[in-house]
Amino acid sequence: MAEGVAFDIAGKLLNLLGSRVFHDIELAFGVRNEIRKLGDTVETIEAVLLDAEEQHIKKNHQVTVWLRRLKDAFYDADDLLDDFSTEVLKREDMTGNKMAKEVRIFFSQSNQIVFSLKMACKIKTIRERLTEIAKDRTFHLDECRDEKQVVHIETEQTHSFVREENVIGRDDDKSKVIKLLLESNEIENVSVIPIVGLGGIGKTTLAQLVYNDKKIINHFNLRMWVCVSDDFDVALIIRKIIKSANPKAVSNLNKLEMDQLQKHLHEEIDGKKYLLVLDDVWDDKNPDKWAKLKDLLMDGAQGSKILVTTRNEKVARITSKFPSQSLTRLSEDESWSLFMQVAFGRGLEPKDKELVTIGKDILAKCLGVPLAIRTIGHLLCDHKRISDWLQFRDCKLSEIAPEENGIVPILKLSYDHLPSHLKQCFAYCALFPKDFVFEKKSFVDARSCTNEFLRV
Repeated sequence: MAEGVAFDIAGKLLNLLGSRVFHDIELAFGVRNEIRKLGDTVETIEAVLLDAEEQHIKKNHQVTVWLRRLKDAFYDADDLLDDFSTEVLKREDMTGNKMAKEVRIFFSQSNQIVFSLKMACKIKTIRERLTEIAKDRTFHLDECRDEKQVVHIETEQTHSFVREENVIGRDDDKSKVIKLLLESNEIENVSVIPIVGLGGIGKTTLAQLVYNDKKIINHFNLRMWVCVSDDFDVALIIRKIIKSANPKAVSNLNKLEMDQLQKHLHEEIDGKKYLLVLDDVWDDKNPDKWAKLKDLLMDGAQGSKILVTTRNEKVARITSKFPSQSLTRLSEDESWSLFMQVAFGRGLEPKDKELVTIGKDILAKCLGVPLAIRTIGHLLCDHKRISDWLQFRDCKLSEIAPEENGIVPILKLSYDHLPSHLKQCFAYCALFPKDFVFEKKSFVDARSCTNEFLRV
């Protein structure tokens, strides 16, 4: 994950090179040309970094290797510039004057020449290294200098079906949501109920349980299920709603313009008491898009409901005036029942008490998150030896579930949606051991996350 911070590091280098400190350094030590050449090189590379990081997310191996080399070179450049500016500032403090003229006076002429030549040589070496890495790029990257708030990656589409007998620990949550859906709202025809919880906690599963409940089926004239994910495209969502409402309605939906789409949408929902599930909504940057979509959905009959699932509380506030339904972690007993169901098929607890003890130790790492429990349970279902379970117990969660359909892609999706500076802080935080307790003041100094820690 550390490759995702390259754009942020490049920006830091450019800010440093353009600062007053380095302007004074250029004057004092005669390294203006090398510093400016380094700045030009970093700026050229920065222009393609956003595209490179997006290609890395899409698992382009060549780009990933290139980014790693580039990141290491950036850190070396950052270290060099930090050392250079720190040394100069120390000497300025000793003289009591921060002007470059006084810095020159402090140094003897011979020492200044030696120091200047040494630093010019180091800066040139770093610049040539970056230039070589840039030339080694054998793949095309587009220039883009504006960081996207959300990086789009393909995610698994959800659906409305679930086997209720396979779901554990959501009876109370199901009852609460069903009660809200059946309640009438005299203020507006269509009201929105958000379900909020972290990735893998079971938001989609709860929505599926509710969607297929007999009370809900009998109460609503029309039920529709749409997986939104991270691309909140109003036209695309409308197409999905129409298809869910009536799969045979229109054969050429993809070719229709918005005006035609809204007419077809109204034909499907006008005057009907409907339930629409918008599953996995991510976008909290464009509330106007939600407002436009909701306007088109307001002509349902009195009592129509929209059920939104999201891991983002801000999305819940944007979409609804009502309090969100927060989904909590499973209890220890519920977690163990789910784990037994997956790991042992019939859900029968093993007779070997040592295996039970190890299993509960492993389960503690899942923190009551159903997706994590299922992932680990599937991995252990073919391994019934104590030695195998002991090995799992001593592994980190990220090492336990490396499969493409496991928990790592879910966590990776959350990571990919972070801006680059937060990815850098994430990498810094990952250095601390699990359950480590720290004070805020000692955790982040005035210069934020330090590169020395991130280099590991």
